[in-house]
Formats: sequence, structure tokens, C-alpha cells
Amino acid sequence: MNIKKNYSEHFKQEVLEEIAKMFYNGILKKEANRIPFNIIPKGQEAEFRCCEYKERAILKLRVLAAFGYSVNEIDESISLNDYAYHDNPDFDHSSDKLLTILRSACKHCVKSRYMVSEICQGCLSRACVRSCHFNAIDVKNRKAAIDKDLCKNCGRCKETCPYGAIFRITVPCEESCPVGAIKKGDKDDDKDSAVIDHSLCISCGKCIKACPFGAVIERTQFLDILKLTNSNVNLAALIAPSIVGQFGVNIGRLKNAIKQLGFKNIYEVASGADITAKMESCEFFDRVLTKGEAFMTTSCCHSYVRLVDKHITELKSFVSNTKTPLHYTAELAHKDNPYITVVFISPCLSKRKEAQKNVLVDFVLSFEELKAMINAKGINLVSCKEEKTSTLTTKEALKFGIRGGVINAIKRYSGNNADLIKGEMISGLNKKNILKLKSYTKGHNVGNLIEVMCCDGGCVGGCNVLCDVYTATKQINKYADENGK
Repeated sequence: MNIKKNYSEHFKQEVLEEIAKMFYNGILKKEANRIPFNIIPKGQEAEFRCCEYKERAILKLRVLAAFGYSVNEIDESISLNDYAYHDNPDFDHSSDKLLTILRSACKHCVKSRYMVSEICQGCLSRACVRSCHFNAIDVKNRKAAIDKDLCKNCGRCKETCPYGAIFRITVPCEESCPVGAIKKGDKDDDKDSAVIDHSLCISCGKCIKACPFGAVIERTQFLDILKLTNSNVNLAALIAPSIVGQFGVNIGRLKNAIKQLGFKNIYEVASGADITAKMESCEFFDRVLTKGEAFMTTSCCHSYVRLVDKHITELKSFVSNTKTPLHYTAELAHKDNPYITVVFISPCLSKRKEAQKNVLVDFVLSFEELKAMINAKGINLVSCKEEKTSTLTTKEALKFGIRGGVINAIKRYSGNNADLIKGEMISGLNKKNILKLKSYTKGHNVGNLIEVMCCDGGCVGGCNVLCDVYTATKQINKYADENGK
């Protein structure tokens, strides 16, 4: 076993590559059932589950999610072969349920709570007992004990224990969700497994990255896009600024590879970022400096927009009305050719949701899915010829996907008035930052232009990226400084 490998990500990628390989070889319809066995061959002992049969059953469900199905709502008696080209009248890409839980993969984690370890000395100070406002902790047989029915998970006992004997058990997916949209189920059919409340979900994808068992997965359009690449449809790929550095080669070589996959035209979304920055600059000066509004927040991150719509409605009037770089780039693509089919290549789940609401964008392909297609096709990125890259885009627009990128781009278009912008960045939506955003509506803001990014470090921290935030940020800065105007 390779102890350095993240196996939850590995199996996700391997499933995608197996699907793509079979598709390119023309055997997916006949051989899709073989995918779980290709990954875990007959006779191979189970490494992560009770048996190889369960491991293959989970892989089958991962395949179904990659086919675009919500795995808890499908008929498992139907074979993968049939689902590969199944005509499902209930299948709807506009469904709000982009995330789905693999119940058989979910570890059924215990409820988040505080516990007392063996380090406890039953000391005379009783700091833990005195700190609890709910009478949930007491000392019995010279050791502290927490009544889980009375405990409110405030953590005061942990903070005051002089021995550090109290610790908190966390549920990774619950802990990662900034809006409490994922929690343990209370119905008989999903009791103890994770359940997503889609009415609360903002499609940030944090739970996907957080679950160490890979039990939270997304429904994708992967198979649909594969089919389109083998058709007469005029496909246009829109590549996000955060793609720089993700594949280990320059954009010119990556563009060539994307064309080899069947895309006829490629647009860098950084061109749309320039339009967004220019328009947000005008909007900021009109709203904040002319009309006297307290501040304005950016609107590029769709998870943030959904957060405001669902959870911080009082912040709605402060959000920029300017469209996103994705929207403006899609407009440019359709202006060139009204009959194209637009596929946005994305670092995150959030853009899948944004695309559902935008008639100019037809499909979304993640960085991970693009990698699977390239590998399955046998394309050597290093040996690819270099396609021409944009020389008209500003450095700031090329840096749109990293922390501070939006603010700096807006300042670029503000000219001599840039000093009037007091920029503030919220990079990473979590419970603490959500409280901070709420406080801004009550006059506690420091800046007058607030850049809000759902993911730590910006779009380079999305749930579908291929490399770490530090490396990606370094590569983007280098590319932008060398190629931006």
C-alpha cells in the first residue's frame, strides 16, 4: 500500500479514467459492468472495506454518479451497461441535488461531541465543572464525565481543563459545512449516515474534500460530454483562470490537448474576468463613492451568492450586480458562433450550479474529469504542440482565481481613483467568516470593497482541483506576470 496516496481521491479518478477508456475504445455500452472489476480484480483482497464485494459495490455507485445519477434514487437492479446509455425520463441536469451520499461508503461517524480522556486527574479545582453553564459535567470516581444529553458542545470545559484531558470528536463532513446543510439522518432508511439538506446547501463542495471515505460525491455531466466529443456538435471549451499550473504544462500545450479531445474552440475565461473587473469598478464608484453605500461585495463566487440568497438575505443589497467572468466569456463565445455548445472547465462544484442558471453555458467539466479524459486518450501533455494563448488579457484578470485577484483587477480599472478602494478579503467560507459577513450589515466592515471567495486561497482551493493552493498560486502569478499585459 502506498501510504502517501489519498485513496478516496484515487478511486474517484480511477473510475473516471475507466469510463473514458471504455468510451474511447467503443466498449462502454457492453463493458461498463466490468469497471468495478477492472479496478479491483477478482481474487484481490479488500483493503478498505469488509470484503472486495462491498468495495466493488461502492465503485459501481461511483460510476453511476459519474454517469449523472443521484445514487440513492436509482434502481440498482439495472446494470451499468444499461445505465451507460439509459434513457431516463426523470433525469434532469437542472436538479438542485448536485451532491449525493454513498450510504454504503459512509462510515456512520459518531455524533460530534466532547469526551474526557484517560489523562483526566479528577483535580480539586474542578475547572471543567465550574466552566459548564449547563450542568453537563461532573466528577465521578475521581474522573470527569460529560452527560451528552445535557452537553451543548460549547467547548468551555475543553478550554479550561489544565491537563488538556478533554477533546472533541468531530464529523468531518459536518465540520466542513459552513451552513449546516449536512448532518446525520434521523429516518430509518438513512439513520446514522450523512444526509444533505439541499434547501440549505450552497454547493461549495467542502464536504466532498472533507470526507475521508469519499462518501460525498457529485453528480456529473462527464458521460454526456464524452458523447458530445464523439458527435458533430461544435464544442467550445471555456477554461477557468485557475487552470494554470494544474496539469504541469503551460496553457498552450494544454489547449492543444483539449482540442485533441474534440473541442473546436477554446476561450480563456480571464478575458471575461477583465470585463467583470471593469464593470465592477464602475459599479463600485457609483454605489459606494457616489451614492454613499457602506460597502460592496464581489459577486464572482456563486457559492457566496447562494449563501447570501439562502442564509444572509440582509446582505443581498450589498452584493455586486455585475455578471461573472464565466457569463461574459460565454457571451463572447456565442458572439463568435451562435450555434456552439459551451463547456466550462471548472475547479469547483459551485460553477455547476451557476451554469444551471445560465442559458449561455451548456455543460461543466471539472479539472479532475479533464485529467481523466486526457489520460484515457493517451495524450502526452509534454509532447503536445503549443496553441496560441491570449496576449490581450491583463495580469490582474489572469490572477482572478487566487486570493486578492478580484480586488486587484478592479483597482487596475479604477485608475487614479484606486486609492479610494479599501479592499478586504474573505478567503474561505466558514462559520466564523459568515458571522463576520453578517456583522458588516450592522456597520462593522473595515473595507468598502469586500472580495468573498468560498474556498481557501480562492478558486485554486476548489473541490475539483489537482494541486495544492500554494503551488497553483505560485504558477498563476508566474504565468500572469509573463503573459499578461
